[in-house]
Amino acid sequence: MPTQISFAQEQNPDFKKTLYSRVNEYFSDKGVSKHHNPSMVSKTVVMLLLYFIPFIAILSIAMPFWLILILFFVMGVGIAGIGMSVMHDANHAGYSTNQNINRWLGLTLNLIGADAYNWKIKHNKLHHVFTNVYGKDEDIDSRVVLRFAFAAPLKKYHRYQHIYAWFFYALMTFSMVFGDIPKRIRYRKKGITNISVHAYHRSMAWLVFSKIFYFAMIIGLPLIFTSLLWWQVLLGFVVMHITAGTILSLVFQMAHVVEGPEQILPDENGKLPDSLLLHQLKTTSDFSRRNKLLSWYVGGLNFQVEHHLFPRICHVHYPAISEIVEKTTSEFKMPYYVYDRFLDAFQSHIRTLKKLGRVQMQSS
Repeated sequence: MPTQISFAQEQNPDFKKTLYSRVNEYFSDKGVSKHHNPSMVSKTVVMLLLYFIPFIAILSIAMPFWLILILFFVMGVGIAGIGMSVMHDANHAGYSTNQNINRWLGLTLNLIGADAYNWKIKHNKLHHVFTNVYGKDEDIDSRVVLRFAFAAPLKKYHRYQHIYAWFFYALMTFSMVFGDIPKRIRYRKKGITNISVHAYHRSMAWLVFSKIFYFAMIIGLPLIFTSLLWWQVLLGFVVMHITAGTILSLVFQMAHVVEGPEQILPDENGKLPDSLLLHQLKTTSDFSRRNKLLSWYVGGLNFQVEHHLFPRICHVHYPAISEIVEKTTSEFKMPYYVYDRFLDAFQSHIRTLKKLGRVQMQSS
């Protein structure tokens, strides 16, 4: 694949102009900010408490081990909630107009074991630009024994990936907790970080410090302040991250690795056939938009089309924006993929995993 990849000129400038104009009119007519509102602030508090209150209880209250495991499970739910509903908007600079608020809330990712800087590169710089482009979008890279792209090498064992994929999905957050340092080094070698040597060393020092702080907090404090044995703390840690990894993987996969959204490759000159806007529409899907509880918890990630079109708008506005996007795409006969129910998207993902386990290349 060519190193430099570019998009085509805007094929339908009237569509882009109309869509952006209508979305801007919505905010001006309503007299509301594109960023956080009181419900977003309250959700932020709830998600952070969902992570920290169980942990404080583990440290301060004597209780049966089975109850401690339940609290670690709740912390896993909190980790996923912080990742989807708090740090995600902040690291897109969509939470607030105040960049210091975005920065500090973005760093909540480090409090749950990952790294905000790495995430911004992987998610903002690679996934959001080169969505579903194999070799650029790391979200569809083949991982160990999983095949998410039709352009990836096909192995015999991929035929069964729709069965064993769930085990690896559960390990998702482990890959961030333990893989951030080598990933930072890899990004540097590839020239993706594009910062000075001094800035790189400073960022590496911060990354190492944040990992030490995280493990000292999540492993060290229970060993010091409770009567839990080392294996009990470790088991709780595993339960917490398996919970978070399973939730996050399921939500992320429903938007791109399903039937409908395309996987598009550049030509030999590194040229993609569509404009960036059309590319996002072709490679992304919404799901379960009317489920208010799901939308609240997953931070609007079930409105992925809207998120990819307007990543700097806070997700609390996506339900309203989705009506504008759907209407405008219909008028201009542009693609707009949506699954009415989570179950529909889930079943489509399973069918896609099966197809990926059997088909070498996607038909054009």
